[in-house]
Amino acid sequence: MMNRCAQECVRKKEKCKIKECRLWINHNKDLNCTLVAINNSKGPMTLDEVSKRLNLSLVRIKQIQDKAIQKLKKNAPLLK
Repeated sequence: MMNRCAQECVRKKEKCKIKECRLWINHNKDLNCTLVAINNSKGPMTLDEVSKRLNLSLVRIKQIQDKAIQKLKKNAPLLK
């Protein structure tokens, strides 16, 4: 679900100008908003799609994914 700001950008078809927002990305196709990017995707994004949006290498995105999965596995017993 998109927040009010993202909905407004989509409605007006304008790029977000609030660079201080933690959801802002430098990707004009998605109106500079990660929520719009998620909403526009037709299912899960590939690591390559994520790397292009964040302007990071595919290898770096894979490293971040692996680290996140490790943390989830480590904390899995705490979620029960």
